[in-house]
Amino acid sequence: MTDSAAALPALARAAWRIRRLALRMGEVQGQGYIGQALGWADVLAVAYRHALQMRPEDPQWAGRDRFLLSHGHYAIAHYAALIEAGVIPESELETYGSDDSRLPMSGMATYTPGMEMSGGSLGQGLAIGVGMALGLRQQGHGAWVYNSMSDGELDEGATWEAAMGAAHHGLDRLICLVDINNQQADGPSSQVMGFEPLHDKWSAFGWFVQRVDGNDLAAVLQAFDAARAHTGRQPRVILFDTLMGKGVPFLETREKNHFIRVDPPEWRLALDILDASEPTGGIPS
Repeated sequence: MTDSAAALPALARAAWRIRRLALRMGEVQGQGYIGQALGWADVLAVAYRHALQMRPEDPQWAGRDRFLLSHGHYAIAHYAALIEAGVIPESELETYGSDDSRLPMSGMATYTPGMEMSGGSLGQGLAIGVGMALGLRQQGHGAWVYNSMSDGELDEGATWEAAMGAAHHGLDRLICLVDINNQQADGPSSQVMGFEPLHDKWSAFGWFVQRVDGNDLAAVLQAFDAARAHTGRQPRVILFDTLMGKGVPFLETREKNHFIRVDPPEWRLALDILDASEPTGGIPS
């Protein structure tokens, strides 16, 4: 974990790298959940380059903070963050989604170093996080538990049962990170199941709530720090409004971008666009 002061340039670099690594993995299969990876990269950069206590060389270190990927289809984004953090070798991205790869298309804890749960059946992560936070508390362990989830999971009753349980037990080392990109497989999330007013709902469930622009690195950084600094005996949730495809304009405006199939020339175009916006230093191999 780094100090907040002067952290933004390094975090911008990390977010750019995560976007680029995810695009390179998507190119391997010619398709994938690229829109989510590009939109969620800023949150992952702050999580893995600022907030999490971890040892890249020892992903199972007992003293680590836990990061749960409830939305298992975001695995391509999570792998990019794990590569950027040094947990997974960059050379493995060429195996993404292939037979016997440690990087399957949906997150699976039995395959991937640094993956704390097998996700994909939406709405499960927060319940697992509640159990994990309770267990760590009973062990006298001071680790934080982060649950990364999508706005589509707000449709699930299990999410709100877990939210009640977390508040009831005063799980003040649990932080839920919600990606509000207003997109799921069946269409705009807010039309599939209206979920506003989210700030008021989470607050009514007993959580300390923040809502910020998830593509504003300074706001994301401040929200992470405020969540951990909060002194109330409450679980914490950060609602991040994000833009699918962030950083690649022709993907930002694509009408159906929940699962993207990209024509071969477009992968090069997307990478060229990112390379033109590189924060500092040379282009990675």
